[in-house]
Amino acid sequence: MDALWEMPLDAEARRWQELAARLTESNFAPLADAIDREQRYPVEHLRPLLESGISGMFLPKAYGGGGASLVALATVVETIAAGCGSTAAIMAALSLGAFPVLLGGNEEQKQALLGGLARRGEAVNFALSERGAGSDAAAITATAVREGDGWRIRGEKCWLGNGGHSEHFIVFALTGEPGARNNISAFWVPRSTPGAAVDFYEDKMGIRGTTTTNFKVDVWVPRSSMVGSEGHGLKLALSTLNIGRIVVAAQALGIALCSYRAAAEFATQRQTFGQAIIDHQGVGFMLADAATSLSAARMMVYEAAKAYDEGRDVSTLGAMAKLFASEAAHKVCDDAMQILGGRGYVKPSAVERCYRDQRITEIYEGTSEIQRLVIARAVKRSAARPLNH
Repeated sequence: MDALWEMPLDAEARRWQELAARLTESNFAPLADAIDREQRYPVEHLRPLLESGISGMFLPKAYGGGGASLVALATVVETIAAGCGSTAAIMAALSLGAFPVLLGGNEEQKQALLGGLARRGEAVNFALSERGAGSDAAAITATAVREGDGWRIRGEKCWLGNGGHSEHFIVFALTGEPGARNNISAFWVPRSTPGAAVDFYEDKMGIRGTTTTNFKVDVWVPRSSMVGSEGHGLKLALSTLNIGRIVVAAQALGIALCSYRAAAEFATQRQTFGQAIIDHQGVGFMLADAATSLSAARMMVYEAAKAYDEGRDVSTLGAMAKLFASEAAHKVCDDAMQILGGRGYVKPSAVERCYRDQRITEIYEGTSEIQRLVIARAVKRSAARPLNH
């Protein structure tokens, strides 16, 4: 068997994985260094993603999507991330923006937004974070006030992954008093809406092929733009993030696999003191630990995805998968850099790129500290239950 554990995929998930592998090898991986160096959005990747069906694979077939499972989506994101972290991040952003519509949207919204994504590649963006409300999502200050037969939304959102190339935004705003219960709602805001502006592009450490932006709004939208029911926006956002964390965990896993493979190949070929450096325990043991950590991370990621597909609650398991996979990826990329030494540190180097790309997976869709908070609350709930004797 291979040194890494592999998820036993069903035929449909395997088909998606093999398709992603072919596209990654032929289209995505060869351009990964140039995209990173130029901090350039890979527009040439959009057509193969759309025409292959991968960009809408997770959407129901009723809206033109592939009807794929979360297990299938996870294996596709992992596979792409092993070749190009930026392209995998674009895939993760596409799913994150679509899930609020899937979970809370009405039929008209699903036909327009999910259909537009599946058939034309029109990205939907998840616009929750603000400068003063990252981990504390309930502290957002964007407001939505009734105005005529609709809502006046004012505020600013930041760190929007894929924001520069999104046609639609799901904006979360206060519809009640700050601090009140159930005071956040979600709204569909097309980019073309008067008063909406993508006004700032971040200069990022990693995943430099994605466009991470600010989004300012002073817009009026009709009543029908609300996604889900009034006051239930935060619940919708957190439900979306529960799924998004599993996708990010798969992304972290793929980036780490890229570094691991490069380090293992280098360690097998590089000779010092008359033998391959992998035969020196100091190096061989690092790779053994990497293979073990990545196998364990894979088990957690795919068990969480499988649980979601089966309709189980993944709030805790998804947090565990994201926490473990992202932090395991950090260690694997760090050790790979150490194994390659100077060759890994200088550009162009896949390990150097992955070292930077990986870091965001410990931050977005909830920092590692937030994941530990979610898990700790689950521990507390379990400990508070009476024991069965």
